[in-house]
Amino acid sequence: MTDNPAGIRLDKWLWAARFYKTRSLAKQAVEGGKVHYNGERCKVSKEVQVGATLTIRSGWDNKVVDVIALSGQRRGAPEAALLYRETEDSIRAREQIAADRKILGAAAGLLHPERPNKKQRRQIHRFKNLNDE
Repeated sequence: MTDNPAGIRLDKWLWAARFYKTRSLAKQAVEGGKVHYNGERCKVSKEVQVGATLTIRSGWDNKVVDVIALSGQRRGAPEAALLYRETEDSIRAREQIAADRKILGAAAGLLHPERPNKKQRRQIHRFKNLNDE
């Protein structure tokens, strides 16, 4: 898997590991502080080394991954998954947050019911007209 044993640029590795669809998106994420290398913000040109820990924020999720291998070529998802290993704590935290979001989403449905459909609107109008008379 290693194309360049001396290290590879962070944006290129993130793209090859399929965290981002394009190198441009990977670059924007690093510059925006969404990617931390060994717990610190870094530049796009930072050389990734095997054994490094990356914290990647994507949407609602934070992933903490350990770099296992280096590659500058984007390949299929099964091969890309061999470049890193997500930590157990990260997996548990993401699952817990997802479960919390699911519970809150169900509760939000009670607070914000859907708009009435056509039949329900007609019933509302009939009810209001009966009360007006």
